[in-house]
Amino acid sequence: MRYSKAILSIAAAVISPRSTVAFTPSTSIQVLTRSTSAITSFTPAHRSTSTSNTRTMATKAGVSTPSELETFVSSAGSKLLVVDVRHPDPEVEPGDAKSLAVAGFPKPPEYRPQAVNLPWSRETNGMELPQVDKDTPIITHCGGGGRGQKAKDYLTANGFTNVLNGGGPKETECWAVYGEK
Repeated sequence: MRYSKAILSIAAAVISPRSTVAFTPSTSIQVLTRSTSAITSFTPAHRSTSTSNTRTMATKAGVSTPSELETFVSSAGSKLLVVDVRHPDPEVEPGDAKSLAVAGFPKPPEYRPQAVNLPWSRETNGMELPQVDKDTPIITHCGGGGRGQKAKDYLTANGFTNVLNGGGPKETECWAVYGEK
């Protein structure tokens, strides 16, 4: 069965929204993933990847890699602070409802004992600053990394010197490193 280029293009965009699509003469599509230079081939009944470095989700700009986060978390130890910038009211941030279904808000000391919820405000373009030393190792996160990056930039602009953006529950490989901290 032959698939039209339009249908294959839509399928590729849904699977990998940050990819460049190259059509071949056959019914398969090759997708060049920009962040890892991996080539993934799609056919109607088959998907294969030529490298194990391909991420399952497109990563937002500024989100640290899982290996960067592993090193950071390991060296930080009990000093690590995870700043969850998601908003507790899904009416204010409708997108947060989805990530909250995967990972709830910190409730120290039982759940995520090294995490605090300091919501990012789109209205003020800011957030409450954590009450810790400026060199405390901090990982910011939201649902997928956008507001996490804004929070990281905001903290850095306010003198915090040891901050990474961890993305959020959508970044499953990253979340596995620090999500339960």
